[in-house]
Amino acid sequence: MSSAAPRPAEQDHLWSVDEHLEDILATVRPLEPIELHLLDAQGCVLVEDVTVPVSLPPFDNSSMDGYAVRVTDVAGASEEFPAVLDVVGDVAAGQAELLHVGPGQAARIMTGAPLPPGAETVVPVEWTDGGLGEGPVTGMQARALAPEGAEGHVHVYRSARARAHVRAKGSDVRAGDRALEAGTVLGPPQIALLAAIGRGTVRVRPRPRVVVMSTGSELVQPDESLGTGQIYDSNSFALTAAARDAGAIAYRVGAVADDAETLRSTIEDQLVRADLMVTTGGVSVGAYDVVKEALSSVGDEDEPGAGVDFRKLAMQPGKPQGFGSIGPDHIPLLALPGNPVSSYVSFELFVRPAIRTLMGLDDVHRPRTRATLTADKALTSPKGRRQFLRGTYADGSVSPVGGAGSHLVAALAQADALIVVPEDVESVEPGTEVEVVLLG
Repeated sequence: MSSAAPRPAEQDHLWSVDEHLEDILATVRPLEPIELHLLDAQGCVLVEDVTVPVSLPPFDNSSMDGYAVRVTDVAGASEEFPAVLDVVGDVAAGQAELLHVGPGQAARIMTGAPLPPGAETVVPVEWTDGGLGEGPVTGMQARALAPEGAEGHVHVYRSARARAHVRAKGSDVRAGDRALEAGTVLGPPQIALLAAIGRGTVRVRPRPRVVVMSTGSELVQPDESLGTGQIYDSNSFALTAAARDAGAIAYRVGAVADDAETLRSTIEDQLVRADLMVTTGGVSVGAYDVVKEALSSVGDEDEPGAGVDFRKLAMQPGKPQGFGSIGPDHIPLLALPGNPVSSYVSFELFVRPAIRTLMGLDDVHRPRTRATLTADKALTSPKGRRQFLRGTYADGSVSPVGGAGSHLVAALAQADALIVVPEDVESVEPGTEVEVVLLG
């Protein structure tokens, strides 16, 4: 979690984006590893290499339904001159006792069944009469062969090379191989591999628990009726979804009114299930004092280093920000602006890297690239601020979506990138190469 307090700054200090992010990442620490069952470990990060204990597959087995035979017994076989072999029995998947295939013999074998001793190759059932004595069978007939256990003769109409249609022992991975590296995020394919090599549990850093709450007396929940001066609470939904997208287990808390005591008690109640807390709203002039009062006395006030620092950043949108740690366990807290675009951009720049750091990932940032600006006119940006404009990226080009307003949710919904305009640039002409943060 957090091991160091954030850096305090003078009240009039204007933080750069990089300074604020550096302070966050210097404070947040990866969560302690734990042992989890496979399905509980989905989305988590491995903390140690996983070595294969047994080869996969653990034995030679058939990749087809057919007959296990010796190569010499089917050499030169054709429809005109088929090889006729004695069927000595069946070999099914999971069968412990295996038949022995000798000269002139064949064993009916099922997909996944071990290759029996003496057999050198597998002839697909479609290359035989299926033991029915009526010429080569079709795929449909192959599923309706003579009953298991029925013995007799089988006509084979094609030859087969050695070990044809045989999955070799260790052909996937061998005992002693490294199956997965430390730092791997466990998705469905990785969990499948762990199960296949017999691992029921794995040591990982758990997915961080992130509590998201909106502040503002004007906020109403979706599906409720709006009164005069009220708006729907979209930020908590957006940020909860963004936290889950980043890999966290996210909990959304309903909007909290602009009352210091209510906000303080709500945050204290949520600390028990939080590795990181995110608030949105109440960090700009007007509601500033209420939020500052609430957050400065949350949890154990005697705990050294705890507290939230409210800052002004040289960026647009998202100038007002708050960061610190609260409670006896020093839970990191990021206080984001209330405007929808401001809060989402702030999340991508600051909260997502914090979540990924808690997970123990090495690369915590969204990918960035260079792209050619496609626009009808030049983009303008305030001097001294790093601006992040919404855009759509494709094939090395990026186009702005909507304006610079921090309330334009509809434009945000269309964007898959952020166009970065540096602090010392006030105008960007179409055709200029710009930095782009990819959001998808």
